[in-house]
Amino acid sequence: MTSLARLKFYATQPHACSYLPDEQATTLFLDPSQPMDVGIYAELSEIGFRRSGDHLYRPHCQRCSACIPARIPARGFQPSRQQKRILKRNGDLGISEVRPRFTEEYYGLYSRYIETRHADGDMYPPTRDQFNTFLVRDLPFCRFYEFRLESRLLAVAVTDILPNGLSAVYTFYAPEEERRSLGRFAILWQIAEARRLGLDAVYLGYWIKTCRKMNYKTEYRPIELLVNQRWVNLT
Repeated sequence: MTSLARLKFYATQPHACSYLPDEQATTLFLDPSQPMDVGIYAELSEIGFRRSGDHLYRPHCQRCSACIPARIPARGFQPSRQQKRILKRNGDLGISEVRPRFTEEYYGLYSRYIETRHADGDMYPPTRDQFNTFLVRDLPFCRFYEFRLESRLLAVAVTDILPNGLSAVYTFYAPEEERRSLGRFAILWQIAEARRLGLDAVYLGYWIKTCRKMNYKTEYRPIELLVNQRWVNLT
């Protein structure tokens, strides 16, 4: 185990929160000169850090603690009836693992997804540079999982394979395929993949109780939340 005490971290200046419009956010980043080591990344994930591009970060707000890290224990997960229907509905998809790279096919899907589903967010409007900086990183533990209906690309799950679990970095998908619930299906698939690989959990990022867009995360049970530096089951 690495001693996290020797690592350097930097906090940003307060800025507008992406999730809670009346709040100011501060973000804590690992020193960007620190090499992206999978062991350090795994340890930091245990205390709530996430990856965005080449950076490991977590919220560090002074007045607000609404962003709560969430993970799904892979071995204990049992799909609900609705989730079983989602799995069945997408049983015709082929899934393949590739290394991160830029293609016009990926970017076209990403661009449609952002413009349709997140036009009110800070990732709008999408650009090729944004896509590359955020998702296309040459890191040995990162994978693109393609979900295809025959040759047609329907979704991409950007996933980090860590010693302690899979970190669901980002998923983008065909917005017109609403009936398939592709975002939910990608999480269900990652849970099954974590179990297949013998990994403990799928790390979902942050959950905010009052944020409607994050409600889907608590549909997966059991789910654990990092509260007071301890992972506890949400009841």
